[in-house]
Amino acid sequence: MRKHLITLDDLSKEQIISILEQGKAFKEILSRPIKKIPTLRGKTIGLLFFEPSTRTKLSFELAAKRMSADIVNFSASTSSLKKNESIKDTVMTLDAMKIDIYVVRHPSPGVPYIIADHIKGSVINAGDGAHSHPTQAILDLYTMWERFGSIKGLNVTIVGDVKYSRVVRSDISGLLKMGANITLCTPKTLLPRYVIDSRVRHTFDMKKAVKDADVIMGLRMQKERQDSGIIPDEVEYNHFFGLKSHLLEHASKDVMIMHPGPINRGIEIDGEVADSKNSVINEQVTNGLATRMSIFYHFVEN
Repeated sequence: MRKHLITLDDLSKEQIISILEQGKAFKEILSRPIKKIPTLRGKTIGLLFFEPSTRTKLSFELAAKRMSADIVNFSASTSSLKKNESIKDTVMTLDAMKIDIYVVRHPSPGVPYIIADHIKGSVINAGDGAHSHPTQAILDLYTMWERFGSIKGLNVTIVGDVKYSRVVRSDISGLLKMGANITLCTPKTLLPRYVIDSRVRHTFDMKKAVKDADVIMGLRMQKERQDSGIIPDEVEYNHFFGLKSHLLEHASKDVMIMHPGPINRGIEIDGEVADSKNSVINEQVTNGLATRMSIFYHFVEN
């Protein structure tokens, strides 16, 4: 394992597989009456969240607690950043407290790199702007791997706001490493140049996008990052690009429905699809806890 996990490019295919395999063991531990293990006893985890988060922050915090780590919760709203202190000086102060692993979320792309340059510990990127979200991609890969046994050859369709999603960038990187077939479906205004890759198919027709798909992943409309006028309105977007139940008839019989959350019902995904037997959206949350425990484990053991 490298010192930092800022993008999925920091991991080889073999390292990803190792994290997935260890994640299975941690998921089993989470099903026990007593869920706590001593793996991170004596280690300190700093949770540096510079923007709101529910799933990711709670997942990392609980993963650290399950592994007996000490936790430092950093709040930007009550920190010296409000007094114009730089991020560099803030993290150097934290580093003087001997924090071992920093879990960082920030609205600006690249901030985890800046933090990594000024600390002695390790950085795990919990999402930076529209750039990267490697641990979400790992839990997504785990969810597919657990269900199908292998990711190689899977037909994975990703639908929604590709341009402003940090999740899709990491998912594409991981899925290509693992040998999946990827199809993107999004309006032209939400299709960025970076996905123009001969290995990634894209279409503007939902029926074509979901045809024979083993996995369909919906992406949230990132309203907080979008420019105005990207789509005419949400009703029209849902009509042409919303994930609806009748579309599943064109997918594989046991197609798996995924979404990184939070979901916007009636926009990128209809409620009956989100709540259907094909949906593993809540299971992704459980898998996120197991795989983040596995990521912590690999940082400590390697």
